[in-house]
Amino acid sequence: MKQFILIISLLTVISKSILAQAPYKLPDLGYAYNALEPYIDSTTMYIHLNKHHNAYVNNLNNALKGTNGENLKITELLAEISKYSDAIRNNAGGHYNHSLFWTILTPKKNTAPDKELMEAINTSFTSLDSLRTLMNKAASMRFGSGWAWLYIDQNKKLAVGSSPNQDNPLMDASPIHGTPILGIDVWEHAYYLKYQNRRGDYLSAIWNVINWEEVTRRYHEVIPKAKGKFDDWPEIISFHEVLASTFHPAEEGDFSAIRNRSGELSSKASALATSKIPAQFNKKEVIDVLSKLSSTTKALDKLVHKKSSDKTLMKSLTAVHDSFHQIVERCK
Repeated sequence: MKQFILIISLLTVISKSILAQAPYKLPDLGYAYNALEPYIDSTTMYIHLNKHHNAYVNNLNNALKGTNGENLKITELLAEISKYSDAIRNNAGGHYNHSLFWTILTPKKNTAPDKELMEAINTSFTSLDSLRTLMNKAASMRFGSGWAWLYIDQNKKLAVGSSPNQDNPLMDASPIHGTPILGIDVWEHAYYLKYQNRRGDYLSAIWNVINWEEVTRRYHEVIPKAKGKFDDWPEIISFHEVLASTFHPAEEGDFSAIRNRSGELSSKASALATSKIPAQFNKKEVIDVLSKLSSTTKALDKLVHKKSSDKTLMKSLTAVHDSFHQIVERCK
């Protein structure tokens, strides 16, 4: 009996070792199976990940054994997929596509593209609504199984298209080429339990759970985020964040923020005054106003501790605000 248990234990260790060495693994979903309800049901999510996606992973690892693609990254494999068998093509695509799909879905409400991605969407499609219409049309017109894509083409422009089966724009064998940043699965296993043959209803619903923060992140992996004027001076950004969250409420008559955060504002001003100034801004007129900003925020903090009137605080806070914008002006 002890020998039998030992053999089973050894087989378990060997099995785990083999799995650990496998090039591709099933990713974590990142949220609960029911997190996307009522738009996508928990049963579909469970089966989709643990049955369908898991099958792609296992089949891909088996198909790659003994080939020169065994140690490639998935994007490298897809880039030369025409060199490999249909089994590798279908399962590599299935693994990549689903790994992307889970990340561009979220239970978080009201995510949105950032300013730069929204500008690119407006330039390419006139509006976010137009993009949804085009994506849904591409998905609806895909006969049988496949995917609809928002991708960045080889000219660094946004484009919409679709691909059959588990193909995607990264594949050298694909009719559309580029980097996908949003993909909608239109295989029936993605929606049939809830929507049956109503693919259009599924396509309308899925936009309620699109993770625009992740789509934006993927966009900027290809199109770097425009560098801000003060990106190399984090102390001025940090000060401005506190100033904006105290000055603007006070303008509207709410002085609770500045009364609670005057010490923080003063501390941020001191840190800014003693920070390393980027070379392009390191000039006497900037340094002079930095010193003025530090003294005005200290004066404001003292007034708060004295429980001065709102009118007095507003006058002092305005002086701080004006000093900050003098710095910005002198940095032009």
